[in-house]
Amino acid sequence: MDAALLHSVAGGVATVVVSHPAKRNAMTADMWRALPGLLSGLAADPAVRVLVLTGAGATFCAGADISSLTGSDDPQALAVAAEEALAAFPKPTLAAIRGFCVGGGSQLAAACDLRFAEEGSSYGVTPAKLGIVYPASSTRRLASLVGPATAKYLLFSAELIDADRALRTGFLDELLPAGELDKRVAEFTRILASRSALTQGAAKEFADGRGDRDAYWSDQAAGSGDTAEGVAAFLERRAPAFTWTPPPR
Repeated sequence: MDAALLHSVAGGVATVVVSHPAKRNAMTADMWRALPGLLSGLAADPAVRVLVLTGAGATFCAGADISSLTGSDDPQALAVAAEEALAAFPKPTLAAIRGFCVGGGSQLAAACDLRFAEEGSSYGVTPAKLGIVYPASSTRRLASLVGPATAKYLLFSAELIDADRALRTGFLDELLPAGELDKRVAEFTRILASRSALTQGAAKEFADGRGDRDAYWSDQAAGSGDTAEGVAAFLERRAPAFTWTPPPR
């Protein structure tokens, strides 16, 4: 199969699959370019409540496919544009990781809100092997996840770390036994899709430090009816039926 970003939507969950089997799902220049537009379309789809990013087969993403770049390509600009589009996705995002999550793969995973992984996976940020200056925004995002010391360890050495260490340092949120990742991701995304998108949208914006819009979110809450529905559902011991969706951007 050619290199591609595959996507599907089911049960409120959009799944984007990085597929480039010949090169361990390394991202080509065309794939980097395509990701922001794909995400924009999924963000605008009211049927999408949660987004899962994963890799085809036994690998998440082994980085960037350097051989696909032309003389006119700026690999950092392409990767950063895709990373920022993923970080700005207005709904919860989760990276489901198997195998190698290296270079651009780690960059994409770090841009997701959450990262669930399978035992045996490996992680690394490898620009020091190529003499590349890692972008400031990507460095800050990595340091916010794992702390400055671990970010420096990864960036200075370009060494890979195992999944247990990735979990301890905060890069991963959950680590699952082999064969359990898909089941857990399906279970957890069902939970996310059932919760208040209003709460999630505000929490994501505040936690990411992308704004201080308390008044905006208070207005959204007041006009949504979701708070009244949540309280009524709690008192009536039933599942809430939240209706708020992000306004068009």
